[in-house]
Amino acid sequence: MIKIRGRIFAVDDDELIVTMLARALKSEGYEVNFQTTPQDVVANIIAWQPDIVFLDVDLAEEMTGFDILTALKKEGLDAEVVMLTADDSAESAIRAMKLGAVEYFTKPFNLDEIKIITGNIIENIRRKAEIDYHRKSACPYFEHGLVGESPSMMEILKKAEKLVQARAETILITGESGSGKEVLARHIHCRRQKAEGAGQGPFFAVNCTALPEHLIESELFGHVKGAFTDARSDKKGVFELAGDGTLLLDEIGDMRLDLQAKLLRVIEERTVRRLGGSVDLPVEATVIVTTNKDLKAAAEQGDFRKDLFFRLSTFATELPPLRERGDDILLLAHHFLLYFSSKYLKKGIKGFSPEAEKAMLFYGWPGNVRELRNIIERCVVLEEMETITREHLLPNLAGWADSGPLASARIILPEEGLFLEELEKDLIRQALERTGANQTKAAKLLGISYDTLRYQMKKFELV
Repeated sequence: MIKIRGRIFAVDDDELIVTMLARALKSEGYEVNFQTTPQDVVANIIAWQPDIVFLDVDLAEEMTGFDILTALKKEGLDAEVVMLTADDSAESAIRAMKLGAVEYFTKPFNLDEIKIITGNIIENIRRKAEIDYHRKSACPYFEHGLVGESPSMMEILKKAEKLVQARAETILITGESGSGKEVLARHIHCRRQKAEGAGQGPFFAVNCTALPEHLIESELFGHVKGAFTDARSDKKGVFELAGDGTLLLDEIGDMRLDLQAKLLRVIEERTVRRLGGSVDLPVEATVIVTTNKDLKAAAEQGDFRKDLFFRLSTFATELPPLRERGDDILLLAHHFLLYFSSKYLKKGIKGFSPEAEKAMLFYGWPGNVRELRNIIERCVVLEEMETITREHLLPNLAGWADSGPLASARIILPEEGLFLEELEKDLIRQALERTGANQTKAAKLLGISYDTLRYQMKKFELV
């Protein structure tokens, strides 16, 4: 699929000029439409929904380029306008800028300069759109990269790299809430940008459950002026705004069935049409959808479209919960500790006590990586100590009482005390003996992940 850099509409009464301009811009990857008469030109431009309009000042006596520019701005067209004229007077240029033109070229113009300026305008349009979107949606950029060295995470990273190399257009990421689905999506986005040798393309994240029902369709697909009561001007949807970057649709399992049908059409045809519009616009972005739901079960129960499920399942990745990531728990804990110590100027915090690390390894982490991150941040902000201890952590572990080995049994501490490490070692040895050294079953018997069991076996030299 040819990547479209942007949509250009050129208006000039000299057919040679618009033909030359169209040929030059098409060679740079732009989609170009043009017109040589003023007849219905405003309506035609608005219907075509361009990113940039090249507009001849001296088009016709009955309707000059300034008249068209004024009409376009009055209609609220979301496009930049570049004026073209044989008049090189300062008065003409100043008038064009006051009316809202972004650039002004005097004929005969240099085509190489036109190409450079056009590229800069397109880049500014997309950068501004991304900044405006994130400002309005209060969607923060991610603060942490993908951290993990466990076998399961290494396998996921390997799979992600294959998807990047294959230029997969649509990717499904599943996993429990807080397991890092958006972080993985951003990792794929950054790897793809780097692989293609492109600049940092835009990343848009839309939570399908956070937007009001009456706004989500407009947010996704955009709308034209007058498409509904409050549509006072044209608006680009996130499929357009994402350009050649990445669009993340979070919690796709909660999307309305009618919107699922429209989403399937966009994914299949790689085009999108604004609400009330008549033009199919190309979709260049990588589309990543995430959910914490079992989409297969939802599809079987009729709560999710089967055709969309099968389409999304082509490139699917499931993130494991934190409790199944073994050593990654401590790796992430130290990662967050370093980050928040720097952020809150708590340089005196050195690390975790051995007992604190054990508590984190045995805890079930129902809130996954997000819960770990929040707990470490809370400890860094509220506590004054060099070492975070088990006592600092336990009040913050909401699920401690009903997770891990403490949920089903309670060991009575002898009066004379005991060696905790010897107890742990003995319990692991018993589990291995009872399961015939089957480590997967032993881990299940102990209520811990396979990776955690392997970590403990290495520690106690039971391997």
